[in-house]
Amino acid sequence: MFRSCSGAHTTFHPRLHSRVLATPSPFSLLGGREGRRHSVRMAKGDPKKPKGKMSAYAFFVQTCREEHKKKNPEVPVNFAEFSKKCSERWKTMSSKEKSKFDEMAKADKVRYDREMKDYGPAKGGKKKKDPNAPKRPPSGFFLFCSEFRPKIKSANPGISIGDVAKKLGEMWNNLSDSEKQPYMTKAAKLKEKYEKDVADYKSKGKFDGAKGPAKVARKKVEEEEEEEEEEEEEEEEEEDE
Repeated sequence: MFRSCSGAHTTFHPRLHSRVLATPSPFSLLGGREGRRHSVRMAKGDPKKPKGKMSAYAFFVQTCREEHKKKNPEVPVNFAEFSKKCSERWKTMSSKEKSKFDEMAKADKVRYDREMKDYGPAKGGKKKKDPNAPKRPPSGFFLFCSEFRPKIKSANPGISIGDVAKKLGEMWNNLSDSEKQPYMTKAAKLKEKYEKDVADYKSKGKFDGAKGPAKVARKKVEEEEEEEEEEEEEEEEEEDE
């Protein structure tokens, strides 16, 4: 069993969880789009849509929070301390200690996949992207990620998207301004080109579906873009931390 990570004088304030410090919160670790959608659905969205799947770390933090609330139900303290203690404890835990939470995450993924299958796509939901529309240009940070993401994956087989994003965020934050400059310069040039392409695209009017790629090919492109966007959203959250 794991030790309490909350400490004797800490409690959880959910409203403060998002940007207090670089230590990931449970909701930021739900996994790419699911984490973001979970937060959005707290305020709006389809109430029938399944809640996002949780990572092993998110389950660990949730367990710490529940344990602390039982021991100190009326002791308010700051979330930063609570989150830091959880993160420190998680890093020192053995694979055996983490296995309980890994199993919880696997079970929750099965639940999520099953519920999403039953839920199906919402009617009149997500607007289809025009494959001919200019693609949003990457930031300097995203260019850095594109260069180093394959290296991290190669060195750490089986690493999750969230952990890759966290590592990339740490690497980027450790760079000096001069080391970041080549990426920022390239990003600025790509943004300038994008703005010109958008103006040109708008001047030509809407995309003619008859001239687009075959359905199968288009589906493959869309799937690849979905995967890229999931990684980019994770990385964007890490850059903002």
